[in-house]
Amino acid sequence: MDVSVLLEPEINLERLAEILDGLGHEGRVHATRTWSGKQKKALFEKAKGFKPVEIDFLVPSSVGNLVEVVHTGHNTTGIHPHFKKHFTRIEGEDFPIAGYNEQSLAMFSGPGYFAAYAGEGDRKGELVFDYDKITKTKPESWPKIEKNDGFISGLVNGGMIDYLRALSTHVSVGEAYKNGKTRGFWFTLVRKDPN
Repeated sequence: MDVSVLLEPEINLERLAEILDGLGHEGRVHATRTWSGKQKKALFEKAKGFKPVEIDFLVPSSVGNLVEVVHTGHNTTGIHPHFKKHFTRIEGEDFPIAGYNEQSLAMFSGPGYFAAYAGEGDRKGELVFDYDKITKTKPESWPKIEKNDGFISGLVNGGMIDYLRALSTHVSVGEAYKNGKTRGFWFTLVRKDPN
């Protein structure tokens, strides 16, 4: 479904959220993949404070520990725009959710493990993906845990933090930062609820 009429000339977040909530998973993925980098950036800016997002957005509270929930992503890097972020609830860490990236260049950059937690201060109501915090536990099906400090993995993921804002019940938009500065990349995620 083409929802671009809700993005220009002015973004209507309430109506966009209503339409996205009415679509199925594939419809949401298709809609988010049609948004340009300029539109993703505008959505991220407009979404500040729109729908404060809590950690259960990534992995619903009904899902147990070490059970995977996948979010289908699309980014504005141009190198590998299609990806998935895998999330799981964990115990025994100073963060509640662990995740990793599945994308076409993972054989070179590594799995890109990260911690997910609630933002604080001016990031309250957002979620944070911190690539310098790595889990010690994972579901068996996930790739080997690797720190983001190798030559290529360090260049790609080291010092990286993503900030996430909700657009609807399943759809979110984020911005990537590296070493405290924006990378000028934005992305969308669409959660697929586990069966």
